[in-house]
Amino acid sequence: MRALGLTGLRLAWIALAAVAAAPAAEPAGRIQEPPQRVAPPIDGKLTATVGKSLIIDSPLKITKISVANGDLVEAVAINPKEVLINGKAPGETSLIVWQEGGTRLVYDLLVRMNPLRLEAVRAQIARDFPDDDIGVTFDNDTVFLRGTVKDVASADRVLGIAETLGKVVNLLRVKVPAEEPQVLLKVRFADVDRSTSTSLGMQLASGAFNQSTQIGTGQNSSIGIDQTGTYTLSNALNVFLFRKDLNLGVAIEALEAKNLLEILAEPNLLTVSGQKASFLSGGQFPVPVVQGSSSIGTVTVMYKEYGIKLSFLPIVTPRGTIRLQVEPEVSSLDYNNAITLSGFVVPAFATRRVQTEVELEDGQSFVIAGLLDNNFTENLSKIPGLSSIPLLGKLFQSVTRNKTAEELMVLVTPTIVRPLPAGAPLPDLERPKPFLPPSKSYSNVYQPGIDKTGPVPVHPPVDSIPYEQLVTPANKAKTGQQAPAATPAAAPPGEPGQTPAAGAPTGGSGK
Repeated sequence: MRALGLTGLRLAWIALAAVAAAPAAEPAGRIQEPPQRVAPPIDGKLTATVGKSLIIDSPLKITKISVANGDLVEAVAINPKEVLINGKAPGETSLIVWQEGGTRLVYDLLVRMNPLRLEAVRAQIARDFPDDDIGVTFDNDTVFLRGTVKDVASADRVLGIAETLGKVVNLLRVKVPAEEPQVLLKVRFADVDRSTSTSLGMQLASGAFNQSTQIGTGQNSSIGIDQTGTYTLSNALNVFLFRKDLNLGVAIEALEAKNLLEILAEPNLLTVSGQKASFLSGGQFPVPVVQGSSSIGTVTVMYKEYGIKLSFLPIVTPRGTIRLQVEPEVSSLDYNNAITLSGFVVPAFATRRVQTEVELEDGQSFVIAGLLDNNFTENLSKIPGLSSIPLLGKLFQSVTRNKTAEELMVLVTPTIVRPLPAGAPLPDLERPKPFLPPSKSYSNVYQPGIDKTGPVPVHPPVDSIPYEQLVTPANKAKTGQQAPAATPAAAPPGEPGQTPAAGAPTGGSGK
């Protein structure tokens, strides 16, 4: 009793086209026009609702029924004179009914959205956004969103609610957002490095018996005396005793050294909330690199940064705090641990680096890193046998003691700042010596002020902009451009019903 498809409709169109293609006799010599296809007449219009049913009653027996799009409606034969139409999805399709005796009826069938679902979505949006004017309409299986919301997050939430109805065309507008807060980060490196060393030892040297003789541990400075009485010292900062008649010399090293290193670095950096910023005050040191593979022996140069570096990413949270991803670093060249490569002296790098994430309020400070490092080393060297002689054995020993203490502290202080107002005095550095006075053309190398260029608008040209201009990166620079006005959607159709032609089957009630 039921046939899904367009077979019957196509056969009807072919028959009508054949009748229309048989024209009357044309005068000789006149060009015959090609036949035109005539669409079958529409016998009526039916309207169904998704999730509801519609009954078609026929005075004659129904031999066959066809639906153009089975995804929208389902046709079920109840008895030879009744057909049940179930709405499945919103849209528009065709319904063809064949009756006994060859009668064929063609209907336009409109399946609309269930009004209860649409009203439920509207009520949910009105409940979540009571202060926003948001309209939701449904037309031809498509949901249209119109109105103005305060931010992109609200637009995404409204879009998520509307997507429960199906395909959505987002025509929402978003109010022009306020300026992003700007964060100034103050970082302080405080580093104190102290060291003391004590060295005590003795070395004997003699040029007697026509030979040069030295006795010592080798840890301290060395001396040398030849047969002529000429002596040499590797380090003049020693106590040196020499008997020329005996050609005998003694070098006593008793030294104490103290070293002090203090570093105080205070880099400041400003950026917008959510944007990463970096800062470097230092330089780049060339480092030779020996290449391998096919270029064995080739030396290239790479540059490594050193100095005071700072990079951070601030985010102002809804709580009003500032979440920081901060990575400060202080590095310097260390020639004490340098190496020599292919004739190049490559220094090491003394680096102090911190990488962490913290959350503070405006103006608060955090000690994000601290270090207390104390070291003590002692080196004892002695000559076996001679160093074991009571009292005199101390002359054949040498000892070196080193003590180091390092104290490091890193503080961060984020602050939300605003630009200086126009005309306010600007901060400046104290210069020991003044520069040359400005020339007469000093004012010609700068852009004229507002007193010459005229007033500039300080408010955005519109109160709201289309949603796409805020979420599409390519359109961020076009925030002042207005979107074209959209055509209002047609009003939803009335209650389910039908408008049959004369002689057509009568419609029944919805179920």
